[in-house]
Amino acid sequence: MPTGLPSDCIAGLLDRLDDPRDRLIVALVAIYAFLPGQLDHLRRTDLDRSKGRLRLRRAGRLGHVIYIDAFTLRLAAVWELQRHQRWPDSSNLHFFVTRNTAVDDSGPPISVGAVQSLLQRVGLSTGRLHVDRIVDEARHSADPVQLM
Repeated sequence: MPTGLPSDCIAGLLDRLDDPRDRLIVALVAIYAFLPGQLDHLRRTDLDRSKGRLRLRRAGRLGHVIYIDAFTLRLAAVWELQRHQRWPDSSNLHFFVTRNTAVDDSGPPISVGAVQSLLQRVGLSTGRLHVDRIVDEARHSADPVQLM
């Protein structure tokens, strides 16, 4: 049986980061079990802050709607503001961009490697965080169908 991460590992995770994009990425991974390959597919239009929803795109399937808590919505608002201030003329439709992808006319997404590098910097792997979130959900749900 997989074990969850100790809560002290997750608690100070965001405190180690200054960049709003990085804080939001780590929050989405640590709280909602996003994988790097899911983060790079997010589009700016996938977030509906007024309704607190984020649409997760899945290859070959319909999107999945995730309801975002107020804390994560605040992180998203700070990232969107910073993104607009840094690259006001960026036409990249992806939600997460870097200094290179924001100004690239072909509109590439952030790379999976950039997300993995960020998580390695704070000392966690996406696989470990993903398992932790699933184990935590299993502790709170007696319904295996709902968990799946």
